Amino acid sequence: MPPTRHDRAYELDERGSGRPLPRSFFAQPTLTVARQLLGKILVHASPDGTTAGRIVEVEAYRGPRDRAAHSRGGHRSPRNESMYGPAGHAYVYLVYGLHHCLNVVTRAPGVPEAVLLRALEPIRGLSLMRTRRGGAAHPDWQLCRGPGVLCRSLGIDRTFDGRSLRGGRLRIVDAPGFAAPLIRRTARIGVDYAGPDAARPWRFLVAGVQAVSGKRIP
Repeated sequence: MPPTRHDRAYELDERGSGRPLPRSFFAQPTLTVARQLLGKILVHASPDGTTAGRIVEVEAYRGPRDRAAHSRGGHRSPRNESMYGPAGHAYVYLVYGLHHCLNVVTRAPGVPEAVLLRALEPIRGLSLMRTRRGGAAHPDWQLCRGPGVLCRSLGIDRTFDGRSLRGGRLRIVDAPGFAAPLIRRTARIGVDYAGPDAARPWRFLVAGVQAVSGKRIP
């Protein structure tokens, strides 16, 4: 397929390859990682084919003191154990028993912080994405719009929990030459239970992109 309007400076090769991001990228402060993930490419090279999209919306979750985080208060369980692991690994969880969500673990081991990937701008494998979505004729921009449909379109489930995102079938690669025209910050979505932490501006998105979840911000 031809590149999207944000993809003119960078295209994946036929295997969906690209330069992997170093561990030091993911080990930075979580808000820094969240902002810098915008524009990077998430790739899943599955046996069914390669799907990929540019990251255009994320949310940061900042550990025990963040009442919206799964690790709030130092909570630790088999479900969120991957949050305590090394930077650059996946934390995948299931919501309501229906939807998987993919997070990128940040910081040093033992510091349970992560960045939720909320939306992608699809750039590879759109037909396969539609098949995984049940074959409906979704517009391109709707295929990865929201964390649950993002995982469904890319075929991501709990089997990827704890795996490195720096190589292998599921990975995040660099996109040299990409420059977001404008990055916006807002409060996170769906965390009203977090009290004052719900208002923290830890959602980052590329302005003007139709693929972001919620209302598009110009």
